[in-house]
Amino acid sequence: MTPETVLTIMQQTLHIITIMIATILLPALGIGLIVSMFQAATSINEQTLTFIPKLLMTITVLLVAGPWMLSLLTSYARRLFEDIPFLIG
Repeated sequence: MTPETVLTIMQQTLHIITIMIATILLPALGIGLIVSMFQAATSINEQTLTFIPKLLMTITVLLVAGPWMLSLLTSYARRLFEDIPFLIG
């Protein structure tokens, strides 16, 4: 196994992780920004007002995009396992 192969595998792994994390975090970030602007406009400083919408958005995204993320992860793992003979040979 050459160093280039290891770096390629790590690059692909980091790419998959970045896609999965961004899928979950970006909608929560958007909701947090909207709620923060609402709080600034109305001078309401309640901590749970930002937490609950972000939590609900994260759960919704996981329910909607969860099957896609799982298929992405399983296809990557399957591809890695199938490439083992070629990587060590």
